Amino acid sequence: MLRLSGLYRYPLKSAVGEPLHEAQLDALGVLGDRRWMVVDAESGRFLTQRLLPQMTQLKARWQGAEQLLLSAPGMSDLSVALPTLQAELRGVIIWRDSLRVPDAGDAAALWLSKFLGRACRLVQVPSERARQVDTAYAEVGDKVAFADGFPLLLIGQASLDDLSARVGRPLEMLRFRPNLVIEGAEPYAEDGWKRIRIGSLEFRVAKGCSRCIMTTLDPQSGVRSADREPLATLQRYRQHDGEVYFGQNLIADGVGLLALNMPVEILE
Repeated sequence: MLRLSGLYRYPLKSAVGEPLHEAQLDALGVLGDRRWMVVDAESGRFLTQRLLPQMTQLKARWQGAEQLLLSAPGMSDLSVALPTLQAELRGVIIWRDSLRVPDAGDAAALWLSKFLGRACRLVQVPSERARQVDTAYAEVGDKVAFADGFPLLLIGQASLDDLSARVGRPLEMLRFRPNLVIEGAEPYAEDGWKRIRIGSLEFRVAKGCSRCIMTTLDPQSGVRSADREPLATLQRYRQHDGEVYFGQNLIADGVGLLALNMPVEILE
């Protein structure tokens, strides 16, 4: 039987992931997932582990629904309030999207700039300012917060196990930053799914997730693998049209609760 064996949230884009036992889904995916983002102070362009591997050591955790707690090695914890309706709006760029979102204030900017070693700002996206998902793979009205392109990412546990065997060492699931992990299917079975149900919630499988150099960063230490693994192995058997794919992007049809060990049904 297929079951939901992993459930993760990433409150701050490209910071440390958070394993969950259960999670509420709203219109943007897992409630509180990637609603905050670090941007360059001058250009407003989004910053991630691709450029700043030290973000693997940056932790952000929700404190209720109105506060984010930032912590990092060598830094005192900082509690950041959810920006108010009167907060300054900042123009930001994430991939090909440009939008204006609330800035979280100078204290958070100074804290992050000190830790990351460059001038940056912290921004937050309220649901009414979320981005439209690419309509080549989604419906008008499907929205995403600060995730790269889609509200949810799913990976099969057997797919990771197969990749680990090919690489020759165990790989951490958090290296690939999924929201949902499914156990009980064959390796890469998720590539052929179109619609699934987890508990009472239904999901559309939008497209495969293309992978980049971030997968070569150890999620605990931030050290990049000298052998470029697992990306080098993925390129040998998971490359199509110049992109390397691992995992599937999802869009939920509705809102509700997910919990570990819920049954998973393939609808199409």
